[in-house]
Amino acid sequence: MLEIPHKRTFYFIGVTTSKSSIMKIFPNWIKALGLPDTRIQGCDIKLHGPKEKYREIILHIKNNELAIGGLVTTHKIDIVKHAGDLFDEFGEYAKIFGEISSISKRNGKLWGHAKDPITVGLALQDFLPENYWINHPQSHVFIMGAGGSGLSLSAYLMRKDHGNNVPSKIIISNRSRGNLEHTREVHERLGYTTEVEYVQIGHPKSNDDIVKDLPEGSLIVNATGMGKDRPGSPVSETTIFPKNSYIWEFNYRGSLEFYHHALIQKEKQNLHVEDGWRYFIHGWTQVIAEVFHIDIENEKLKELSSIAEKIAR
Repeated sequence: MLEIPHKRTFYFIGVTTSKSSIMKIFPNWIKALGLPDTRIQGCDIKLHGPKEKYREIILHIKNNELAIGGLVTTHKIDIVKHAGDLFDEFGEYAKIFGEISSISKRNGKLWGHAKDPITVGLALQDFLPENYWINHPQSHVFIMGAGGSGLSLSAYLMRKDHGNNVPSKIIISNRSRGNLEHTREVHERLGYTTEVEYVQIGHPKSNDDIVKDLPEGSLIVNATGMGKDRPGSPVSETTIFPKNSYIWEFNYRGSLEFYHHALIQKEKQNLHVEDGWRYFIHGWTQVIAEVFHIDIENEKLKELSSIAEKIAR
């Protein structure tokens, strides 16, 4: 059972929260933002944990005045599936995607927001050149993992307001069929702007097979959680990435096998290799802004990023 908070508390719901740099970064951010003293408490739930755990934490936040909200990683879809009825309101993206990353309170109501469709785009814009897909029409996107983060990236890449600046093809792989079908349903609701292929790994293709056939200059993403929540990589050590490609590891901590595998090939294949640090910064600042009802952008965002760099990098 969670203890009743005796001071303002922000909850971090994940799998291995104590290992995250945010536990040291958060108090410094609160001071820099001039916010009331607020502690951060990690809540670890195993992957696809029992629904009772999801309901317990959401009820705890909802029913305790000093529990001001929280951020969700890994369990974004499962919380909506097993505890969605406990929320009073959902943001538009949360309704479309069937997931949340932000838990907040407003006017006595408990809100769930899906921030990933916003934060993943902000992180991608930080390193992918402007009008990249217009200038590289032959390049594809390969997203390994059809959970919340992978789904959000695919949806961002297909946004209609991007006009012609969309990849010619997006491939999404996952071990289970369920997440792939959920991703397809979300894409259908949003409306397709490019070709999308959904691949269940092992039936019959592997991630290695897909990488082998990608054209030069593709964007290849590890959104599986492997290398953070559990060791390993979605590709084998023998996989060769296509030349001039962008390799994006969504994790910034952990064993990061996929990231290190790409770094070995960086010079020979002329790869641009990114870890999940930018995604981490945008993801957390967007949720904090929602929970505390403030704006965090431009110079303030740079200041928070600098604080985090000094603590964790």
